[in-house]
Parts: sequence; structure tokens; C-alpha cells
Amino acid sequence: MAKSRKLEELIEQVNQFRKDPTAEASLEGLRQILQSKYSVAIASAAKLIGEAAISELTPDLVTAFDRLMEKPIKRDIGCTGKFRIAEALYKMGRSEADLFLRGIRHRQMEPVWGGQEDTAPSLRGVCALGLVRMNYPDVMSELADLLADSIPLARAAAARAIAYSGSKQGVPLLRLRVKLGDEPQVLSDCFTALINLSPDSLPLVASFLDDANPQACEMAALALGESRSAVAFEQLKHWWLQTTHKELRKTGLLAIAMLRQDEPLEFLLSLVAEGKSADAKDAVAALSLYQSETVLWQRVLQAAETRGAAAKIILGEFR
Repeated sequence: MAKSRKLEELIEQVNQFRKDPTAEASLEGLRQILQSKYSVAIASAAKLIGEAAISELTPDLVTAFDRLMEKPIKRDIGCTGKFRIAEALYKMGRSEADLFLRGIRHRQMEPVWGGQEDTAPSLRGVCALGLVRMNYPDVMSELADLLADSIPLARAAAARAIAYSGSKQGVPLLRLRVKLGDEPQVLSDCFTALINLSPDSLPLVASFLDDANPQACEMAALALGESRSAVAFEQLKHWWLQTTHKELRKTGLLAIAMLRQDEPLEFLLSLVAEGKSADAKDAVAALSLYQSETVLWQRVLQAAETRGAAAKIILGEFR
């Protein structure tokens, strides 16, 4: 049978098993697929096992993972099979320390046009979560290494895992990461983790509002908005009043709206009623977060209506 035909059949079997994944026939079928040579089918089976929390298939998942690790590029192109297996074990709360350690340290360099590409950062990220969830004793050392990974996706995953740990031991690692600088998305995850683990980190995050990279400024503003902190409002307001960057001013007002507190909302409503036309329009866009909250949105509309003929322009698509 052609390879593609066989793979299609295995994927269809997995779809059939979804009707009753814990039935004996389904369990046996999933075991057989995990023993197959088709990593895409293995990934599909592992995903179903994780979703259905079929813990009795844990040994089969581990065995499949070990086999895919033996010749990783040949047996698991793209690292999809190993990722789905580790993800399933993490979701089921399994304490497979050896597997998670192998996964968080695994790099899979595969040939691409012009060189090689590491296809395992997602695997490293989910294994980091697995180690945190099982309270692995030396997890912070592993996360520190991952936070220095060469791939931004893996570094961002490390920041999220540190946040997930809830441990302040991770704060110095995150502070070092942001001070060294990084890609905007990595900084975003680091900012969020820092604020969640230590409110004292607000000034550090706020310092990035004046970063030379507008994307870093944006990530810092949104992280401060998510904090819902009164202190963050003062930081955001001061920054917004100073910046002249058009897009950052929009982001600043959105971040202020995200605080979901009375004083920030009153500030935005005052802009709608009395601010410059461009600021009023941006404030309405920021406050559109509350369109489903009838009383508050009515206040937005009323504030705009006080501007007379200009109300139509300010409200725009939100009228």
C-alpha cells in the first residue's frame, strides 16, 4: 500500500476513535498507531489521548517517544510526533521526568533551503511546562537554560513556564533576560511573567515604554494594561502624554482601557468628550472593549455626543 494511503487510513482511524476513545477497540487501535512508523499518525493519536486523558496509554506514549528519539530526523520530521506525545503527558499531569528532560534539551536540526533549521523549540517549551507541573526539583536550572535558547519561540516558552511555576525564584532570570534585550514577543512574555510573579517589577516593565524599539514599547504598555494596577495607570498616563508616536498613542489608550478601573475609564471618557479629535477617536476605539457592557458604552456614546457634529467622525464604525 502506498505510504500516503496508509497514513490517510491511520488518521481516519483516529477520527473514528474520537467517538468513544476509551472503548477497548479504540484503546487497542491507538496502541497500534503509536507503534507505527508514521509520525503524523502518532501525533494525531497522542493528541486524542491527551484530550481524552487516557492515562493507561502512558507507557505506550513513552515507548513511542523513545523510538522517535532514536532516529529523530528520519522517524519524526518536524518533531511533531514527539511534541504531541509530550503535550499529551503534560495535559494529563504525568510525572515523566526523564522524558521531559530529554525533550527540553532536544534540538533537531533539519535541512532546509540554504542550511538547517531547529524544529524542536515547541517540544522544549511543552516539556518545560511538564517539568513545572510535576514540581521537578531542579526545574529553574532547566528554565534558565531555555531562557537562553537560540530560538525566540523557546525563550518565550521559558518565560511562560516560569510564570506558570508561580515561583519568585524565576524573577531574577526574567529580569536578566529583559535587560539583555530580546525579540518583542519574548519581552512580552517576560513582562507578563514579571508582573504576575512580582508587582515590584512594574517600574522595570515601565522603563521599556521609552525603548528605542516601538514594538518593545507596545509590549510593555500592553503588559502594564493587563496588570490592572493603579500604579500602572500613572505610568501609562505619563508616557501617553509625552509620546508623539501615533500608533503608540493608540496602544497607550488601549492599555489604559485594559486596566478596567474607574480612574482610567474616567480619563478615557474625558478624552472622548473634551480631547483632540484624533485622541477622542482613539479613546473610543480603546473603550470599544466595553461595547457589550451597556451602561458603560452608553456613557461613551453620550460623551461623544457632547461634541455635536464631530460625534459622527469620532464614533466612526462604533456608532
